[in-house]
Amino acid sequence: MDNETTVTEFIFSGLSSNPQIQILLFAVFLLIYLITLFGNVTIIMTIRMNPHLHTPMYIFLSYLACLDLAFSSVTVPKMLQNLLEERKAISVKSCITQVFFGLGLIMGEGLLLSVMAYDRFIAISHPLHYTVMMSKRVIAQLLCSALTTGFLYSLLNTLLLLRLHFCGPNVIHHFCCEPPQLFKLSCINPFANHMVIFILGSLLGAIALLITFGSYVRIISAVLRISSAEGKRKAFSTCSSHLTVVVLYYGTLFFRYLKPTSQDFQEQEMAPSVIYFILTPMLNPIIYSLRNQEVKKGLHNIMVRK
Repeated sequence: MDNETTVTEFIFSGLSSNPQIQILLFAVFLLIYLITLFGNVTIIMTIRMNPHLHTPMYIFLSYLACLDLAFSSVTVPKMLQNLLEERKAISVKSCITQVFFGLGLIMGEGLLLSVMAYDRFIAISHPLHYTVMMSKRVIAQLLCSALTTGFLYSLLNTLLLLRLHFCGPNVIHHFCCEPPQLFKLSCINPFANHMVIFILGSLLGAIALLITFGSYVRIISAVLRISSAEGKRKAFSTCSSHLTVVVLYYGTLFFRYLKPTSQDFQEQEMAPSVIYFILTPMLNPIIYSLRNQEVKKGLHNIMVRK
């Protein structure tokens, strides 16, 4: 170990080595990032400025928008910078910091989506007790639990990542830092890292998915008991935006992390990462803006005031 050189920075291979394509990608991803910022800030401000949206459902939505803002900002600015630079470097400390926030926000968002599903279940199945069961104290506890669990999971993985030694090579065949890419570059066997990120990540993901799935099973059961067609339509309409976001979240996540990885498929592996890290945070506010009548009404109220 004494004769080995310690790596102090990593080099990204990036999405393309062609300068013309890099400029085109920079323009496209910059536009997507600006739309992401605008869309999520708009959702947050709309909820904040409309008192009729100060309900559990929209409080959770505003936190989801905050997570999407942060998640996009963890990777996209550095990626945009690298698209304009010939040498696409990042320090080891910055890379591990990117992993910490990325993992925490990914897991936190999944748990928050399960909390939002539970909220919809309470609203539809127990409407008379909704305000009591989803009090401000309960909302705060659910939010803190989701975010704290997500970042504790991330902290454990980051601490294990810090024990690894990188002595070369230092090329990451990606546009951002992710644990699997760093494991390949470690000069120490990352078996413990693999086990923790897989077993604990799968456990927390399964819990979040089961809560979400179980909530929707009970939501559907409750809606089917509603006698009027209009009542059923209104009940389903309150869940449609969230359900779309859930499908998008788990669809891209499963496609990214459950497909086999190999050296021959590095370019194919980047495609779902682009969807997950760049497109999803942009699509979430658009989905809620287009499919949620209350958000539309809130946006209209802001525009009328101006």
